[in-house]
Amino acid sequence: MIHDMMPGTEEQLQKEMTSAYVGIDPTADSLHIGHLVSVMMLKHFQRAGHRPIALVGGATGMIGDPSMKSAERNLLDEATLRHNQESIKKQLAKFLDFDSDAPNAAKLVNNYDWMKDYSFLNFIRDIGKHLTVNYMMAKDSVKKRLSSESSVGMSFTEFSYQLLQGYDFLYLYEHEGCRLQMGGSDQWGNITTGTELIRRKLSGEAFALTCPLITKADGGKFGKTETGNVWLDRRYTTPYKFYQFWLNVSDADAARYIKIFTALPKEEIEALEKEQEAAPHLRPLQKCLAQEITVMVHSEEDYNAAVEASNILFGNSTSEALKHLDEETLLDVFNGVPQFEVSRDELGAGVKAIDLFTEKAAIFPSKGEMRKLVQSGGVSVNKEKLADQDAVIDCSSLLDEKYLLVQRGKKNYYLLIAK
Repeated sequence: MIHDMMPGTEEQLQKEMTSAYVGIDPTADSLHIGHLVSVMMLKHFQRAGHRPIALVGGATGMIGDPSMKSAERNLLDEATLRHNQESIKKQLAKFLDFDSDAPNAAKLVNNYDWMKDYSFLNFIRDIGKHLTVNYMMAKDSVKKRLSSESSVGMSFTEFSYQLLQGYDFLYLYEHEGCRLQMGGSDQWGNITTGTELIRRKLSGEAFALTCPLITKADGGKFGKTETGNVWLDRRYTTPYKFYQFWLNVSDADAARYIKIFTALPKEEIEALEKEQEAAPHLRPLQKCLAQEITVMVHSEEDYNAAVEASNILFGNSTSEALKHLDEETLLDVFNGVPQFEVSRDELGAGVKAIDLFTEKAAIFPSKGEMRKLVQSGGVSVNKEKLADQDAVIDCSSLLDEKYLLVQRGKKNYYLLIAK
């Protein structure tokens, strides 16, 4: 998990309990899995007896960090920032201990609290004078933006970002005894601006540690799917979809991610890697990764429900399991299968299966074909074999009073929606 660290960092951590912080951008009221790397660093840090500080960038979130960005971001108002901060703290509490009276209990801070009353004149007088423009221009994030093809250039607001982040480190150094800042490798320039500011203004010694930016083995962006980010909040990414994301990563990615996103011991991971080599089709790495991280972010119950939902699609689960699915998960599981709308009024009176699946919904091209498949036991309704093509289906058969799941053969699913 370590990409780079300043000389002396290891010695500092071995010497005494050290406070370290990671900055989190509060532009949404949920973290996504891109944030998980630095959150896991804080988790390891606390387990090793050190004190983690999560900094929500309320002030810097109003400006936007130019690192790895090609354009400026939208600015947020204070009420939105406060809401986002509270939501993020709830999520962080699943990884970090904020509430115990241990000396290394985690702390959440917001840089808006110390920036909101700091006047511009005082800031440039107290802080700006310590760093030269030459020093700030030499940072990779600045150089990349200035030399990019885009004619937009870089605003002074964005250029000042590293000065603000540097001041955060200085403030936490003075008020929280914070000696270390951690973050993704793209943050190295901003973090070292902080250590330099502390050195020049206070003659103090501070440290930097970065983790690699996580990508997929094929070089694609980690954590992005066709529908966007994979979020930790179930309102944006259901536990089933979250579980499926980890279950479906490639073997090479699973071997890497399990070391970063779980707290499993090295021996256990090595044993799983051997299992994976011997029987890759069983996907022990992916299954273990998906279990560990779904339980950590959601719960044991959510994990079990996600496994059960997966079995409905890919395994030999029962109609009982199907009836337990809530509507959201049902639609997630059968996302992408052909859907047909049928009239609720007609179902109320009862319709023969053979008429429903050929005339009302074109699941079978002909009644003859459906008869043949029913006789050979190849048609199921709500995971129960259809023994008679003339069986009457009515509203009592609906799942969530709305859906009917029809299976033709082993792999073809159809979802009927009563409207």
